[in-house]
Amino acid sequence: MKSSTSLKLRLPVLVFGMEVVMIALYAIFVTYDDNANAKMQNNVTDPMDNSMYRDYPFFADVQVMIFIGFGCLLAFFRFYGFSGMVFNFLTAAFTIQWAILIQGFFQFYYDGQIHLGVINLINAEFACAVVLISFGAVLGKTSPVQLLVMALLEIPVFSVTEWAVLKYIRINDAGGSILIHLFACYFGLGVTFVLYRPKLNQGHAKEITSYQSDILSVMGTLFLWVFWPSFNSALTLKGDDQHRAVLHTFIGLCSSTITAFALSAIFSKKGKLTMADIQNVTLAGGVTVGATVDMMISPVAAYALGIMGCTACYLGYRYLTPFMAKRMKIQDQCGIHNLHGLTGLISSTAAICAILLAKEETYGPSMYQIFAHRAPPMGDPKLLELQELIPGLKPGLGRTAKEQAYYQVAAIFATIAASAVGGVLTGLVMKMSFMASPTDDDCFDDELFFDMPSDFDKKTHKVKLN
Repeated sequence: MKSSTSLKLRLPVLVFGMEVVMIALYAIFVTYDDNANAKMQNNVTDPMDNSMYRDYPFFADVQVMIFIGFGCLLAFFRFYGFSGMVFNFLTAAFTIQWAILIQGFFQFYYDGQIHLGVINLINAEFACAVVLISFGAVLGKTSPVQLLVMALLEIPVFSVTEWAVLKYIRINDAGGSILIHLFACYFGLGVTFVLYRPKLNQGHAKEITSYQSDILSVMGTLFLWVFWPSFNSALTLKGDDQHRAVLHTFIGLCSSTITAFALSAIFSKKGKLTMADIQNVTLAGGVTVGATVDMMISPVAAYALGIMGCTACYLGYRYLTPFMAKRMKIQDQCGIHNLHGLTGLISSTAAICAILLAKEETYGPSMYQIFAHRAPPMGDPKLLELQELIPGLKPGLGRTAKEQAYYQVAAIFATIAASAVGGVLTGLVMKMSFMASPTDDDCFDDELFFDMPSDFDKKTHKVKLN
């Protein structure tokens, strides 16, 4: 182990230092929310009314995506399986507890306390997904110290951006196509732009897959695929909105999957399927329907969006990723710009179209719940009429469809700008010499940071056969 990449002091100092900080912050600011606080219980409370039973299934599903789905998916390199899965595990565990605090400080501003419940964990998981998507851009080229620093810095930038967009611009983005996928993509691209390695454009001897690593990666794809409807529907309005979100996500995933198989065969010189296409392009439909997932876009639109997202994603992998690496100095290792950037842009555009086409004839009074910012403002007589039909309907901003569409466009540009700048600044920090960054020769190699098993031949990088 080279001294410049030794984790003996760097990793413990960073981890224990952050744990001391978080213990102090949790002790001072974090308490239970009403659904977890024993003081709020009484003899007439029905335990089944607790939000635990409504929200925990979504939390569990997203947790599987975070720790198993992403972990297996990132283990596709032949000699980087330990690192892909374990660094994902480490980063995710740190990010979720950090996100609870950072996101909670906006609640603290209003309530004077961070109230912790299952819904906070779900929000923290979404923030964690942002970091793990960005991680894909620098996979194999960074140390665990660098990844923790990236998470440490990305979460505040993401949380501030999310808060500003939702509070001041105010958009519809149920599945997170703008605030999760676009943000994560362009933050990751900003980081990898700063960490550019010219020699890697010529390829790397260890930048290869194997039969076993590809199977493991596809297992990650399957976990993500199966649980993606929960990811897209977790924070939508309960009831028919959430029902539509599940339906649209599943339809979009199905159409993108079969399209991916067709495209893989068409563009293959030998007419065969490519595992990289199955591992990544099949998931494009889940992102492409994200921004419209709770809207009345019709099942056929969800199907078409899945095809469009898959096609854009596939062509991006085939043509755009090499171009960006050679011409723009952006080495997008896992192609996050294709799976999350291009599809996020398509999804955001589809949402703008859906907003412009939304009418009461299609949605009924519930249009002002789904598009909450189009609801009449306080004092408008129409608000009282709508509240009689939908008890609990909150006052909106009285925006027209065109006005809301303009705000959606503004949110797209603001999110991309904030994430790209944040990514570049984070990359500059990660580039510092004490971050244990691997050399070009040591990239994509588990041996740099792990004690390898005895059945692993360190000289030939081949697993010994009995």
